[in-house]
Amino acid sequence: MRAVAEEREPRVLELLQSWGGVTIAYRKRLVDSPSYTLNHEEVQKSLEEGVRFAEGLTPLAVEVDEYGHAHALRVSVQRRAEDGKWTGINQTVLPAKTILIAAGTQPNTVLAREDAAHFKLDGRYFQACDENGNPVAPEQAISKPNNINVLLSKREDGRYLSYFGDVHPSYFGNVVKAIGSAKQGYPVVSRMLGNVVPASPLADRDFFAQLNDQLRATVHEVVRLTPLIVEVVVRAPLAVRRFRPGQFYRLQNYESGAQRADGTRLAMEGIALTGAWVDRERGLISTIVLEMGGSSDLCVLLKPDEPVVLMGPTGTPTEIPASETVVLAGGGLGNAVLFSIGQAMRRAGSRVLYFAGYKHMMDRYKIAEIEAASDVVVWCCDEEPGFTPDRPRDKTFVGNIVQGMHAYASGALGEQPIPFSAADRLMAIGSDRMMAAVARARRDVLKPFLKPDHTGIGSINSPMQCMMKEICAQCLQPHVEPATGRVSYVFSCFNQDQPFDRVDWAVLDARLRQNSVQEKLTAEWIDHCLVKLGARAMQRV
Repeated sequence: MRAVAEEREPRVLELLQSWGGVTIAYRKRLVDSPSYTLNHEEVQKSLEEGVRFAEGLTPLAVEVDEYGHAHALRVSVQRRAEDGKWTGINQTVLPAKTILIAAGTQPNTVLAREDAAHFKLDGRYFQACDENGNPVAPEQAISKPNNINVLLSKREDGRYLSYFGDVHPSYFGNVVKAIGSAKQGYPVVSRMLGNVVPASPLADRDFFAQLNDQLRATVHEVVRLTPLIVEVVVRAPLAVRRFRPGQFYRLQNYESGAQRADGTRLAMEGIALTGAWVDRERGLISTIVLEMGGSSDLCVLLKPDEPVVLMGPTGTPTEIPASETVVLAGGGLGNAVLFSIGQAMRRAGSRVLYFAGYKHMMDRYKIAEIEAASDVVVWCCDEEPGFTPDRPRDKTFVGNIVQGMHAYASGALGEQPIPFSAADRLMAIGSDRMMAAVARARRDVLKPFLKPDHTGIGSINSPMQCMMKEICAQCLQPHVEPATGRVSYVFSCFNQDQPFDRVDWAVLDARLRQNSVQEKLTAEWIDHCLVKLGARAMQRV
């Protein structure tokens, strides 16, 4: 507005610099950075736009204020000796309100852990093989290798697996090299396909029709279960067949088919949703959605037969023990996750003592599914008068889930059809605070009633973005080793079931609240849009 009033061009760069500007703190020299060696034009353009490049700085810590917000980056100042070695000479602090960390890239080789028979490693990358299936070593870090080695494994039926782009030791680094790898590698793939009989006898038209039917997901129905919870049932036959208890999916609508309200296209971001139940014969998967504002509120707009994106199943299936006594604790929406887990444990011969916790009486849903997942249920509700059990052996308690567990374990609820002290395993799924409370109670009020060597597991609901197993790191979760204090990191989208005693609950809480302002604003606007569309009678927010 000032530029318009003064009849001049906006001084955007000066404005940004007055706010503090942008500084890239790099541990080495600019000329050593991959961005310079692989694509120096990006560096040149950033410098033209006023980005500062500070060399020889290694991050040590993010300094936070009394609200837990970043206000500075503490760094070690490094000096490069003549022999090329860097040593720290002192420390300094860079004031900053926003700190973005570029941790570099690593080839994603999760498949080597999931299917070691077909995905072997050669150092940091997959082991390549030639067209006869013999191991070979591709040329490293080169866009146009002399020998094109894009095969990594030969299957028993003569077919091969191939790999390109960032997971390949020749072609990693940028999108241009990834596209080049496909151009160079497709003749190899074509030759290999020409050497084997097609796996399907169907004609092309029928084959692609079958693929469309098996792979393309559509909405089957949307059912409201409570005032804040809806069930979205999706038809996706192949995704259903692959499902195992504890795994989850990434659901979103297509932007092209999304409704509009007040100039806003109501396209969802990807939502992580656990499979509640599957019908393999009909190809149906049930996902339960808690309307928390944002994309979760948009699920109510989905219509039967509407195409959707359903990626998965992803994550690691929950370990299903045989012949154990298991305590399951579900808080609110977390109970949906336990439907399939509890039933699988019972089929494996384990006894299941189930604590189902809710804040309000109206929050309970799918009662029959919870009963099918348990031998004994203790229905816990913060709101009086509490629930009335349908089965004689089940219990009821007014209070939170930890209080209900203590009441049952201490005998305050009467006879214990399954003794709490017999538990070999305790698994909780719910909000991060509910799981943290259960984790603390195991070492406090519940300690006298539990075996010292019992297994404690929480299904960690980290923030998620790609959900493709160890790629974007949005779901990164710190673990602290109880005995040594050593900190390690895991990707929750790869394995959401994590030991209670290692999870850093304070960090999880902070991560879940990191975008709270944007989330509140989004919730306000989507609430307004849903009222505008007639999908909601009045604004909730």
